[in-house]
Amino acid sequence: MEKQRFRGLAEWPTLALAGLCYGAWGLGSTWLADLWLPLGVGVTALAIVLHSSLSHEVIHGHPFRNRTLSAALVFPALSLCVPYLRFRDTHLAHHRDAILTDPYDDPESNYLDPGRWERLPRPVQAVLGANNTLAGRLLIGPVIGQAAFMAADLRAIRSGDRSVLAGWLWHIPAVALVLFWLRGAAMPVPAYLLATYIALSILKIRTFLEHQAHERVRGRTVIIEDRGPLAFLFLNNNLHVVHHMHPAVPWYRLPRLYAGDPGRYLGRNEGYRFRSYAEVFRRFLFRAKDPVPHPLWRR
Repeated sequence: MEKQRFRGLAEWPTLALAGLCYGAWGLGSTWLADLWLPLGVGVTALAIVLHSSLSHEVIHGHPFRNRTLSAALVFPALSLCVPYLRFRDTHLAHHRDAILTDPYDDPESNYLDPGRWERLPRPVQAVLGANNTLAGRLLIGPVIGQAAFMAADLRAIRSGDRSVLAGWLWHIPAVALVLFWLRGAAMPVPAYLLATYIALSILKIRTFLEHQAHERVRGRTVIIEDRGPLAFLFLNNNLHVVHHMHPAVPWYRLPRLYAGDPGRYLGRNEGYRFRSYAEVFRRFLFRAKDPVPHPLWRR
């Protein structure tokens, strides 16, 4: 009885994954970086991707019942760029399915209001158009995404939003922990910054077509039936409509849910499906998946 109660205090697969994540990060930034720096950079980048996916799990109430304890598990800002509290607030806002892809209300939308798009200079339009190909998202997506994210938060702080300011203030010690680690690690700071950029690029693969413009809310969220390394790094969030329908379900149960009734989920999202990330690369590496101005937006 006591054993059963103790097991209910935490989700052990997620805790084991956190151990793997921090172990790979520590190994990559020390011993592997000393052995061969490109190998260290690669392993560290993958660990940062996994840490972002773990942070997403924490946002949705895992692995502990106590949310503060869960947040402490991912407190170090391995990616350096995104404050956890801001990730939490914007992502939970994104989970209001009725506003998915909205250029203003969905914080994770890559679409723009067509009226705003028309006012942009042609060079800016060209850059954003390139960013709507998978190659562009990998190469320049992290810069564009970070700039837009920080600009929006700066506007919010200037308008007096204290929660946004608090998110960035808490980010300072989270980054300081990583920088303190790097002082004694074999990996130089420029190499770590490269690992961070690679990680942010990999994460752009996941977000590239998670959502599409669709008249019906139900048709906006994707299923990518991939079971390979990227699906693992993204903690099965490629089964994205399953996650949106069951946001409290942990990562390791999502494949079983989908496999149990794929027709239900493909009916739910109007058949918005890809067989694998390989198919996504084949179709959209150098081809825009859709226009930057929201194709269904009413001015």
